[in-house]
Amino acid sequence: MKPDWGSFEEYVQKTMAIYQVPGLAVAVARDGEQVYSRGFGWRDRDNQLPVTEQTVFGIGSITKSFTAVAIMQLEERGKLSVADPVVKYLPEFRVGRGHAAEAMTIHHFLTHTSGLPPLPSLFLCMARSMEGDPAVKEMPFRADCAKQQPIDTYEQLMEYIANLEVELLGPPGGCFSYSNDAYALLGAIIERVSGQSYQSYVTENILEPLGMNHTTFDLKVMERYPEVTVLYAQREEQGKEEIFAAPQWWEAPAMVAAGFLRSNVTDLLRYMEIYRTGGVGNGQRILSADSVARMTTPFVECQPGLYYGYGLMVHPNYHGVSLVEHGGGIKGVSAYVSCVPEKDITGAALANLGQVPSGQILLGAMNVLLGLPVGTRRLEYRDYACPAERLGRYEGVYISGEGVRCEMAVVDGELHVQLRGKQFRARPVGVDMFTVKMKEEEMLLRFLSDARGHVYAVAFGFRIVRRATDHKGQQTA
Repeated sequence: MKPDWGSFEEYVQKTMAIYQVPGLAVAVARDGEQVYSRGFGWRDRDNQLPVTEQTVFGIGSITKSFTAVAIMQLEERGKLSVADPVVKYLPEFRVGRGHAAEAMTIHHFLTHTSGLPPLPSLFLCMARSMEGDPAVKEMPFRADCAKQQPIDTYEQLMEYIANLEVELLGPPGGCFSYSNDAYALLGAIIERVSGQSYQSYVTENILEPLGMNHTTFDLKVMERYPEVTVLYAQREEQGKEEIFAAPQWWEAPAMVAAGFLRSNVTDLLRYMEIYRTGGVGNGQRILSADSVARMTTPFVECQPGLYYGYGLMVHPNYHGVSLVEHGGGIKGVSAYVSCVPEKDITGAALANLGQVPSGQILLGAMNVLLGLPVGTRRLEYRDYACPAERLGRYEGVYISGEGVRCEMAVVDGELHVQLRGKQFRARPVGVDMFTVKMKEEEMLLRFLSDARGHVYAVAFGFRIVRRATDHKGQQTA
């Protein structure tokens, strides 16, 4: 059956209109050959410059998979083992007053199972590049960050973490909670083991062998590229969302390994060949087949049916095939890459606005090649009859170190969530599980209970966010 790209393009344009996306690029390949690519909208809206498959965007946390590749290369070369304690390479790394750091391994960092909760570090690491950016005033954490010293080096990051009053989410290996800090410090390990900067290591050992000639960490190098997107942000004006140009690129030298690579969809297809072929791209062996298999192993469950490997998310059974993928998001960035190894399909989608469902858009393109309806989703949640008397146990305020604050309250017999200044109805979909619909996307909320049955946290956005106060406004332990 001939792929129906017309219905896919209608789907993309409809989604872009709902989210007011200035520009987006999509590309997919089969057997290593590009079968579809298109730019939608504008890389520069004011000057009416269109997006093409060559347009360079930020890719955010897709960078984490490059970090994982670098770690696996160094293991193959006998320079380290993922079973090694982190402190073997970072002896100054400490968490709180105890010896918790000594039990954390590189494997724990790779799989986000170190036990580290969400921390404020990322914003302090980006602080210098955020100065003067009009998009920053829209963010609730700006005042707190302004009171603290920026973090510019790995050593400063480790000192900052050591001085925090950190309560671990659990013992290493016990639970999944996404950690930018863990991946930042994997960058430090790569530097100390390889003897070169993280950026130069990734460039020489991954980007250049794959022929990724429009992919870089360096903003000065990016200036030489013929097509680079303007970044956009959003704000509320008189009750309406307004999209505005916010061209200042954020950087974070101490967090570069967690999410600061820039690329285009054509280069990302070259990169995704590693996962399609078992380690080979552009005629070069980047990783052994065994290392790729380990990177794509579903080590820990993030959500029902969704797992994390090393720098990659894994859906072991998406309508009979596996999806290997990762996303990235920050100001002006909504990025996604995906691979279906059994069908030799790879894809990439990049947008120049944050909080855009690039992953669902890319999945639409993958669905076309898989013979599925364009709008088929990774996970579907069914209604669940939650007893009304249980709803009160979820009430309270939940706060994370990354600046997230959400409030749960029972309103007219239903659980409601106040998040990002808006209120949403929570739909019960399982025991202690709800979804919140934000425009076209559903976000899963999974409440966590301690041994006494008391709710102490909620897992959403791949983070575990602790409850700060209960429904009576009392602080929780």
